[in-house]
Amino acid sequence: MGHVIRAVVIDVDDTLCLTEAVCFELENEVLARIGRAPMSRAVHLSTWGEPLLEAMPRRSPGLDLAAFESAYRVVLREYVTAGLLDVIAPENLRTLDELAAAGRSLMLLTSRTETEMAHLMAPDHALADRLAAVYHAGNMRFRKPDARAFDELLAATGLEPRQCLYVGDSPGDAQAANGAGLRFVACMQSGVRRRADFGAHRVDAFIDAFPELTTTVARLEGTTPEPVESRAGASGGGAGVTPH
Repeated sequence: MGHVIRAVVIDVDDTLCLTEAVCFELENEVLARIGRAPMSRAVHLSTWGEPLLEAMPRRSPGLDLAAFESAYRVVLREYVTAGLLDVIAPENLRTLDELAAAGRSLMLLTSRTETEMAHLMAPDHALADRLAAVYHAGNMRFRKPDARAFDELLAATGLEPRQCLYVGDSPGDAQAANGAGLRFVACMQSGVRRRADFGAHRVDAFIDAFPELTTTVARLEGTTPEPVESRAGASGGGAGVTPH
């Protein structure tokens, strides 16, 4: 039997919820509002997974980042309010409930900024009572793919890396988890990545859809999960969670 997996740490973009396509549209809307030409989908895909403000100069060379960030805040609120961004599928919420029922602590760890995460950290969000902590660029000293992105989480929980599993969608996620000593599961649901993209990294398991995570974690640990009934449905709003 493997080591007990006490914490399942989850990436946001294209893992907990599918976001690349809508982010492409959102960011081009921001560019249009500040008088910039749209980026191509190929450019967006090639820089997907990088922190937004680090990727935008390559997505739109010569971009005024301050103007972009100001307009982005407005458009982000519009997309969230309209229910277009960060929609978490009911089956994914059910998966979180199954993991929690198995005694696993659930956390998010993302390279997003606090502004990008604010709606997911609101007290009325479906995630609010499901998560033990949320780690983002505002409360971490380092960001993925740096393995030290997990420093605050490991220090706060007192867990050993081998007791934690990270699930993400990119080679950078794998690199960070590998370097920190966490087990890593690659979620391929978005279709943006291929298994070959992870060739340079250790992947403990691939899943084709987020709901496969419950049985995958149990299999890696050497236990058998029991299904539970989901406690909630839609996920419009955000999650009020602070690290502890």
